[in-house]
Amino acid sequence: MTQEFESYLLPTYARQSVSFVEGKNAILVDSHGKEYIDFASGIAVCSVGHSNERLNKAICDQISKVTHVSNLFAIEPQEQCAQKIVALSNYSMKCFFGNSGAEANEGAIKIARKFGEVNGSPKRYKIITLEHSFHGRTITALKATGQESMHNYFGPFPDGFVYAKNIDEIESLLDEHTVAVMIELVQGEGGVQPLDRAKVQSLSALLKSRNILLMVDEVQTGIYRTGEFLASNLYGIEPDVITLAKGLGGGVPIGVVMTNRVNIFAPGDHGSTFGGNYLSCAAANEVLDILEEIKVTGELDETLIYFEASLENFAQHHRAIFQEHVGFGLMRGLRVVDADTLASIINHARDEGVIVLKAGRNTLRFLPALTITKADIDEGFARLEKAMGNL
Repeated sequence: MTQEFESYLLPTYARQSVSFVEGKNAILVDSHGKEYIDFASGIAVCSVGHSNERLNKAICDQISKVTHVSNLFAIEPQEQCAQKIVALSNYSMKCFFGNSGAEANEGAIKIARKFGEVNGSPKRYKIITLEHSFHGRTITALKATGQESMHNYFGPFPDGFVYAKNIDEIESLLDEHTVAVMIELVQGEGGVQPLDRAKVQSLSALLKSRNILLMVDEVQTGIYRTGEFLASNLYGIEPDVITLAKGLGGGVPIGVVMTNRVNIFAPGDHGSTFGGNYLSCAAANEVLDILEEIKVTGELDETLIYFEASLENFAQHHRAIFQEHVGFGLMRGLRVVDADTLASIINHARDEGVIVLKAGRNTLRFLPALTITKADIDEGFARLEKAMGNL
């Protein structure tokens, strides 16, 4: 943050002193004209890259007609978006639209709580999440987040959240008051930590046998980030509730909670002023069309394979620093030997003109646009090699 604006913005971010003024796909340009290869895409948001011509046109066309009317009226782009999401998911579900991942997770929690209220006695309200999880920064989503350090100062919180150390411990924590389990199939903020596929499938079967909801937070993993439309598809499970956001709008704020409990909400149970308006859904519809096309043609899979190979080659050149390569698709991470080295890599990378991220305590995180080109992948890793030479 520049000194000029420090008096006006709350200090909630440790902002880097770089201001971007334009971009094109996986390239950003700062206010001094310096170009950067963007391996972050706004933290998995700009899924079709910066200044995508098709997305820009869809947004401009919609703004020239109508931007917002509220959910008191039918919104055709919202109906179309819900239809596309359900079709691409291959699940029999219905959608509710909000503005963010945190709001989507709040909706998921409300679905679970009402499900627990109306389905027998005793009352079921407990929701199990995993340690190191991240589900948002609203009060309830923050409490669902299994990171104790994030709970400082903001209590008292809503009751009913239980944290499992790992997926193996979940079964032992189930009791007569448990209504749902909420997990990320790949923990993003927790360090790009994938869950074991077989264990997730076993958990899914167990919860179904006990009529306990499986809720999957796909805010970061969804919309082809892991290679399939949903990470749930990749894991071969059928959740009861799924949440989406980030890459769905390509930079326009949007969030979705979708569920197979299609009759759980009645009019008045939930709502959003801005959620699913003309602007956000017009953007999301175009993003879905673009990404479906590159998936069907094989272009996306080629990009995933190329990026994975490039990242692995980079990691092998620096075995003393990178201890492990983790993640799926274009949600990747390298475990770094210590936190100081990680911070130094990120800073030197920025100096060399490439944007990378931190996740957890020691993970270098990569979340490039799904439309990134091989040339930009090559250039990005070439710049990272220069950055490593400056450590």
